[in-house]
Amino acid sequence: MIIIINKSILNKIYKTIKKYDEIVIARHVGPDPDAVASQIALRDSILLTFPSKKVYAVGLGVSKFKTYGLLDHVDYSTLNNPLLIVLDVPNMARIDGIENLQYQEILKIDHHPKEDIKGVVEWVDEKKSSTCQMVCELILNTRLKLNTKIAENLFLGIVSDSERFSLKNTTYETFDTVKNLLKVSKIDFTSLYDILYTRPFIEYKFIAFITNNLVIDENKMGYIKISDKDLKEYNVDLATPSNLINNYNFINELLVWTFITEDVKNKQYKISIRSRGPIINKIASNYNGGGHKFACGARINTMEEVDNLLKDLSKACKFYENKEL
Repeated sequence: MIIIINKSILNKIYKTIKKYDEIVIARHVGPDPDAVASQIALRDSILLTFPSKKVYAVGLGVSKFKTYGLLDHVDYSTLNNPLLIVLDVPNMARIDGIENLQYQEILKIDHHPKEDIKGVVEWVDEKKSSTCQMVCELILNTRLKLNTKIAENLFLGIVSDSERFSLKNTTYETFDTVKNLLKVSKIDFTSLYDILYTRPFIEYKFIAFITNNLVIDENKMGYIKISDKDLKEYNVDLATPSNLINNYNFINELLVWTFITEDVKNKQYKISIRSRGPIINKIASNYNGGGHKFACGARINTMEEVDNLLKDLSKACKFYENKEL
């Protein structure tokens, strides 16, 4: 089967990037490997292609993602209406690190369902495995340049968001993109899995804590409430629970599972939700969240709202089970 690439949109994205001397690249709060890797890979590719441009990858850093590259700290008052590129995020409320930024226009690349971000140029495709896959296709099909580090980051983002090519968002296009990336870059991709999956022993103890304390109700909806005290006890950061949630993909007794993590600094609860059937992103959108049909998240301010979310998810599981019967 021939892979058809929409070169029209790719060329439009390239020309928009080429037009601007100053570019800010942002992604969603509470980033995962796909968000960070796509952001840094695109920044580095633009700088490699256009060394005279000022290009910044912004947002709150996560210590475990430093291997992808460092984020930038920039005084927005020194910029003159830059291009804002938003990656891996469908709504304005979840963009990290652009407070007080005065930008000229938005260029959007995302594989989530469309929400409120409107780009002058936008490429949104829910069928893509990851934003890294999209950035990879952009680089491979335009004059943007690639080096070993950029290729490694793109590979890591694709592998992570597809859960090693095991999730429903993996298609033959995913494999074709990865094949082309490996052919061009010749990276030692097998050694990269250590970056994603090697963990300190204390983190495995944290996984055991989650497993032992996961509550599963009669409708096959599972959840765990993780306090700031729990994070400190196991010496893990706020991003760790959401990066472990796919470990629970293949449990018979679960249809939907939710990790609720206390975020003391922002006085919120960080919600990560996964599903093996019921559609959950519409529910998350009612709680300051969103994402994919079967993988999404939210930010919630009160435990009362958290409990209401859990009730809605349980109802969705019950409806799904009855429908299947």
